[in-house]
Order: sequence, then C-alpha cells, then structure tokens
Amino acid sequence: MVTVPPHTEGTPHVHAGHESGIYVVRGTHTIRYGQALEFSQVLEAGDMVYIPADVPHMPVTADEEVVAIVARTDPHEQESVHLLGQRPPLELVLGGPAGAVRR
Repeated sequence: MVTVPPHTEGTPHVHAGHESGIYVVRGTHTIRYGQALEFSQVLEAGDMVYIPADVPHMPVTADEEVVAIVARTDPHEQESVHLLGQRPPLELVLGGPAGAVRR
C-alpha cells in the first residue's frame, strides 16, 4: 500500500520488464503515461489501472492525499524501477486524449 501526499508530482519512471496494477483505495489523482507522458487518466477511489512493462508513467496528485494498493510482477519490488529524469512540461499533455491536470 502506498500513500501519496497532496500536490505531488512523481518522477517519471518505468518498471523494466515488469507489469503493475494499481487499485485506488482513497483519493483522486492523475496518472500520466506514454513515451513522452503525453497521455493521462484521472483515477478515483475504486478505480484500477494496469500498466504494462516498460511504459513510462508518473502520478500527479491534486488537493487530496491518495492511498493505493500497488502490485507488480517484480518479486524484488524496486529493483526494476528506472527513473527517467526530467518531467516534460504540463503543457505537453494538455491536448492529450484523456485530458490532464492543470496546475
């Protein structure tokens, strides 16, 4: 289980060779994903999302704390995490198919 504070942008990353499943227990947040983080999806309590292996992604929270259950196919949990460095500007995703969080 993970807790993400409000007004937080995670670091873009991938889970090399491993899939992830996220179930949102409490709160609302946006997950940005894609090679340039050009897509986004708003997730609310009760939602579940599947992230295929090697897909860049990052969470973005708004005004509330988010609690989620995260499961991965990596038995060593964090060893397959590869940080991708700088975040692209939010303007890059504003025209994405699922919308984006505006700050």
